[in-house]
Amino acid sequence: MSYRAVLFDLFDTLVLFHRERLPELEVNGKTIRTTAGHLHAEFRRFAPDVELSAFVAALFWSWQEAERIRAEDHREVGAPERFGMLFGRLGLEAGPMAAEARDVLLATHMRELSKVVECPPHHVELLAELRRHYRLAVVSNFDYSPTCRAILERAGIAGLFETIVISDEVGWRKPKPVIFETALDRMGGLRPAEALFVGDRADIDVLGARAVGMASTWINRDAAELPKGIQAPDFEIRDLAELRAILRIP
Repeated sequence: MSYRAVLFDLFDTLVLFHRERLPELEVNGKTIRTTAGHLHAEFRRFAPDVELSAFVAALFWSWQEAERIRAEDHREVGAPERFGMLFGRLGLEAGPMAAEARDVLLATHMRELSKVVECPPHHVELLAELRRHYRLAVVSNFDYSPTCRAILERAGIAGLFETIVISDEVGWRKPKPVIFETALDRMGGLRPAEALFVGDRADIDVLGARAVGMASTWINRDAAELPKGIQAPDFEIRDLAELRAILRIP
């Protein structure tokens, strides 16, 4: 099959998200890895009476509530909306102070998450080579697109992509067809059959790409079994470098 474009998922596909490197935080006798400690330290500027345990409980509730909404119909709950839910849970009324607090927490969360994200050097080399032969794009589920763009810029690869489509901008998450279709439309109405999608989630990336008629490559690093009910991808690899053989790049 001859493709004109290659579209990529972002996290754990182009870049690796090392959750084990998140800061440790001890709350109620338990040690967890989370950005919550840094977020709480900034939040106390706006609500000094909110203790750490109450803040963490409300923060985790907001994450769980966002996941519940996403699971219903794949609607994206953007980080600003999620922090608004957090503030409501803590009784912080909407207004200028809440807006300022939201912006501070967004910047803090982005900074701390970015610290634990790595773009392996061989990914950078491969993408630069692919760009000589194919049109490239990113299609990612994430609740705050500035974080994604900052990560790509820091890795020095943002300029390799014709378009970067993040779910918080579209309002819907993969596997919804609209996020894939948005990327294809931005690439001048590229036909699905002309593109290959590469991602690490069979239930999101493979399923979503197939639903719009796009071929898929599943990065299955741990050689996991294909989830039940998911049709096999066109290609399965363990590392992004294996794309060279699929796309016939020396």
